[in-house]
Amino acid sequence: QVQLVESGGGLVQAGGSLRLSCAASRRTFSSYAMAWFRQAPGKERELVAAIAWGGGQIEYADAVKDRFIISRDNAENTVSLQMNSLKPEDTAVYYCAAGPPSALRGTMNDYNYWGQGTQVTVSS
Repeated sequence: QVQLVESGGGLVQAGGSLRLSCAASRRTFSSYAMAWFRQAPGKERELVAAIAWGGGQIEYADAVKDRFIISRDNAENTVSLQMNSLKPEDTAVYYCAAGPPSALRGTMNDYNYWGQGTQVTVSS
C-alpha cells in the first residue's frame, strides 16, 4: 500500500502561481511512476503531468505545457507540481497518483494509489 497526501491548494488570481506537494508513505516510492490528475465539476478526471521513477521521462497535458512543472524527490518521497500563469480553466480538484512504471502515459485506470485531492481555484 502507498498512502499519498497532497497539500498546497488554494485560491489564486489568474496569472498567479501555486505549488502542490504530495508526500508518499512507502519507502519503495522511487519505483513508482507518479502523476497529477485534476477533475473539474462535471468533467472527467484528466492527466495533468506524470514523471517516471527516475525523473528522466515526463509527460504533460497540452493544456499545461510551458506553464506547469512536475518534479520528484525520491530521497524525501515527494512529488511536486509547480503551477505558473494559472488560468480560470485550471480550477479543479488536483489528485496525486502512483502507479507502475508502465502507467506513465496511461489514464487514471493505470494508477493504483490516489491521494484525497486538493482544491485549486483560479479567479478571473
